[in-house]
Amino acid sequence: MEEMNVRGVHSAVDDIRRNVFTEVARLAYEGGDLSRVDTIPYKMIQGEVAHHRHDVFLERAIVQERLRLALGMNLQSAEEQMPISASINEAATDQKYFENPLVNIIPFACNACPPKQIRITDSCQGCISHPCMNVCPKDAIYLDKDKHCHIDQDKCIKCGKCFNQCPYRAISKIERPCAAACGMDAIGSDELGRAKIDYDKCVSCGMCLVNCPFAAIADKSQIFQIITAIKRGEEVIACVAPAFVGQFGKEATPAKLKAAMRTLGFADVVEVAIGADLCTVEEAHDFLEEVPAKQPWMGTSCCPAWSMMAKTLFPEFKDYISMALTPMVITARMVKKDHPDARIVFIGPCAAKKLEANRKSVRSDVDFVLTFEELQGMFDAKEIDFTKIEADPADSMDEGTGMGRGFAVGGGVAAAVVEAIRHIEPDREVLIEYGDGLRECRKMLAMAKAGKRDGYLLEGMACPGGCVAGAGTIQPVKQSAMSVEKFKNEATEMSCTTSPHLNRLEEVERKYE
Repeated sequence: MEEMNVRGVHSAVDDIRRNVFTEVARLAYEGGDLSRVDTIPYKMIQGEVAHHRHDVFLERAIVQERLRLALGMNLQSAEEQMPISASINEAATDQKYFENPLVNIIPFACNACPPKQIRITDSCQGCISHPCMNVCPKDAIYLDKDKHCHIDQDKCIKCGKCFNQCPYRAISKIERPCAAACGMDAIGSDELGRAKIDYDKCVSCGMCLVNCPFAAIADKSQIFQIITAIKRGEEVIACVAPAFVGQFGKEATPAKLKAAMRTLGFADVVEVAIGADLCTVEEAHDFLEEVPAKQPWMGTSCCPAWSMMAKTLFPEFKDYISMALTPMVITARMVKKDHPDARIVFIGPCAAKKLEANRKSVRSDVDFVLTFEELQGMFDAKEIDFTKIEADPADSMDEGTGMGRGFAVGGGVAAAVVEAIRHIEPDREVLIEYGDGLRECRKMLAMAKAGKRDGYLLEGMACPGGCVAGAGTIQPVKQSAMSVEKFKNEATEMSCTTSPHLNRLEEVERKYE
């Protein structure tokens, strides 16, 4: 079944998510009596009449839980429902790490959408050919007295053959949007029919939370903790992923973005494309050394959800995924080397990066992770207007190469690595394949398991379209991809092999020696 996708169409769900981030950021910046956090649901959901659900009290309760997650706290059950102010002190810190689970379904916000079903609608014309009946392998389709078709759901195996054969398109396929978007098949049902995540399968890609049309799924945030660190006078430096370009509107040029982020309190802003360049060269050397001498193929390392999926479902291939440091980690280590006392914030499109940064091996490199959507909440809290910002030409981000910037779009990582390989070993031919979304990634690895991808460089991206389609993005995917392509072509240098920072690769691999 094709994945359902509601991305790129602004909705009330977007407003709810972003208003929560804005209010949390405003609470942190204003400081003072934090107990006023309890008034935020009433500020967001005013009056006595519900806006989207049957009950205004339910709407406020859902906002309360989303606030709790945005503060980095754990969910409460419906029977607990203590005010946030009772435990907000646990969020009022600059040291809080993410606690599992990262991605959460708010049970009483879930619509309990029906699981995957195939139904015959009222559009059935009762034709005499009955192709739907003829192709059904389980004889699950029968006629009523008016010669209209119906499906016996107890017999139906959801194969979809009838759907493809109906000449009137009278047969519909229904699936929970969150389950349809989950490439790990990690979403099932609880005892009340509500969606439930199997965390043994979940890789925290976040596709479920941006495809739920009921705003019932949310991940945890560190907005409050980052602003707390800034207000305490700490040196907080932002490392911004290549997908940033175009995310904050046409007026938000790289130079204006840097100026705006200084207004938020960041000491500096660094382009993560720098780390992408170094990652590319490292993966190019890894491929040349390992394939085929030591292993039949190699997978790229940059997407943490793809990497976790591969190691979980195909443990025999865990050593085939490149051991190169990700662009996030490389960039953070470079900044830490130059600013030992700084707190590093990775800002990008990805929910899974939050868990990558949570690994013990990475915690000392990356202190916080923000998505673009969360950063927009900070801009809104400070009422940043990009049309009124004066940009300093010296603030233009121009240290990353074009190929490094291209990491943000699906296929860009493999393209960069192959381009680097051609610089290192011009006569080497490299076969590549790109897995667009986790379902395609799984198919790609199944082909590799069957011995049909020997000699290949495999790039996997959990989000269909690449990083520009991440759960923390703001703009439509196609629009973002075009913005990245333009930014890529404007780079001073195109090849990662010409990065002025290559001499620092060995240094960051040694970490802080």
